Amino acid sequence: MSSASTAVHIQYRSMLESDFPAAHGLSQAVHWRHRPEDWQLLHHLGSGFVAECDGDVIGTALWWSHGDDYASLGMVIVSPEAQGRGIGGELMNRLLEAIGERNTLLHATPAGQPLYEKLGFEVFGQVHQYQGTVAPRVPVAPPQGTRLRAAEAGDGAALAELASRAAGMVRTRVVNELLRTAEGVVIEDDNSNPVGFGILRSFGQGDIIGPVVAPDAEHARALLSHLAAKRTGSFVRIDMSDEHGLDSLLSELGLAHVDTPVAMVWGEAPQADPGIHQFAIASQAFF
Repeated sequence: MSSASTAVHIQYRSMLESDFPAAHGLSQAVHWRHRPEDWQLLHHLGSGFVAECDGDVIGTALWWSHGDDYASLGMVIVSPEAQGRGIGGELMNRLLEAIGERNTLLHATPAGQPLYEKLGFEVFGQVHQYQGTVAPRVPVAPPQGTRLRAAEAGDGAALAELASRAAGMVRTRVVNELLRTAEGVVIEDDNSNPVGFGILRSFGQGDIIGPVVAPDAEHARALLSHLAAKRTGSFVRIDMSDEHGLDSLLSELGLAHVDTPVAMVWGEAPQADPGIHQFAIASQAFF
């Protein structure tokens, strides 16, 4: 049977909750460590499409809105057996139609980068993935004049503002959802004003730390070391932004640099507030 005749039987539709088991199977097939619960969070924060052939899901793609001006996309997966039929390109076309005129961000693997370049995406940065079993280490004390505390339900608005300034785009929904379902730590000044924060949540084969938002590397070091200490002896992943300046700490924590996907944009890259920095992202999918 030719690839052209096979393509006639491929249908595209919106992703449903009932698709999570099949989507999880696809991510396993390409050696991504997402759990069914991770797919649930990704879909809850966004929406997307599946490609279906004879009742089987053979492709997925999701996107997330970050206000009126920005969006991100990810989880573009095609079953290894179905690759080469243009399914990834068709899923991308449907995502971009849904996203509209928003500036659109993604993180690309080497395999996916050529497709995105054909669609007009350009490289504007990198993300550095670290992971490993956390080694015992005394957490770094916060800078003088600041203190650490657990994040609380009432912190949502203040932390979302910090995250939005650091990312250069609206992060309200992402931050509020992560605060609801994960463990957060806030660093605040003597007037009890939050100046940075970090979030730790279950992901993949262990936990992931991110986002980590702080005014400088000294504050970020305290947040990151404090969160990592909560998982001493366990597997942790963290996706660091460019020029984060925390290589020595990550090494001391036992986290190895394992991958460097490129960040790409269609349109204009977000412009962050220079007074606050996103040292670690929440996810390579929804940034």
